[in-house]
Amino acid sequence: MPRIVLVHPEIPPNTGNIARTCAATKTELHLVAPLGFEISDRYLKRAGLDYWPYVDLHYHQDLDHFWQEYQQRDGNLIGFTVRGDGNYLEYQYKEEDWLLFGCETKGLPPEVLKACHYRAYIEISQPQVRSLNLSVSVSIALFEAIRQTNQK
Repeated sequence: MPRIVLVHPEIPPNTGNIARTCAATKTELHLVAPLGFEISDRYLKRAGLDYWPYVDLHYHQDLDHFWQEYQQRDGNLIGFTVRGDGNYLEYQYKEEDWLLFGCETKGLPPEVLKACHYRAYIEISQPQVRSLNLSVSVSIALFEAIRQTNQK
């Protein structure tokens, strides 16, 4: 099953909604600090409702600690960015992929994007709309990866 990685997320309800989606799909959720909130934040918990016990949560105190875990496991890094090289639908997902998303205001840091094997974008038809909500983007990407890898 592909993994979801949130690098420096800032908005608790987004992370809570993503955690709920990860719980529903049995997808690992990796949070890379610094976070814009405390893990105990009531908005985070409220968005995830009572699903937190079902989230396969991995907390990394910084990018270096995330890189250490990543290097011990298989898979490609797929960075999602509005300035991606290819549409997310064009990528052939594998079960061991890592789907990386940056913070809501800045996206993925340049050093993370540089390390990615593929930089994907989700097409937005209306040019005046800069980006989609983080939790929406994660859901779109994750369900496409699940569809392609035929996971349940």
